[in-house]
Formats: sequence, C-alpha cells, structure tokens
Amino acid sequence: MPKMKTSSGTAKRFKKTANGYKHRQSFRNHILTKKSTKRKRHLRNMQDVAQPDVPLIRRMLGD
Repeated sequence: MPKMKTSSGTAKRFKKTANGYKHRQSFRNHILTKKSTKRKRHLRNMQDVAQPDVPLIRRMLGD
C-alpha cells in the first residue's frame, strides 16, 4: 500500500500541541477598520480545535 500523503493545506493551517491541535482564528484578514481593538486583540491568539474535529485533522495530516 502506498504512503499516505499529508494534506498540504491542513499542514499550513494547523499546529500540533501536547493536548491536540491549534488553528488561527478567522475574521482578521481585511475590513479591520470597523472592528474594535478588543475584538481584533482577542482574534490574535491561536485557538484549540474542537474535539469532534480532531480525528479528521489527524487523518488529513497523516498522524
């Protein structure tokens, strides 16, 4: 059986941590003038991936 390929898009978007996976939050690319500073500050951090989505990401990353 051939090796399983890693989904390159998934590899760019998700980072493996000790407890699961993290991803960058959405809504912080453009049209930033109407968003409050507080909202943009909270979107700055990486967020944990929801538990039901972890098996799918693991399969796409080939882990």
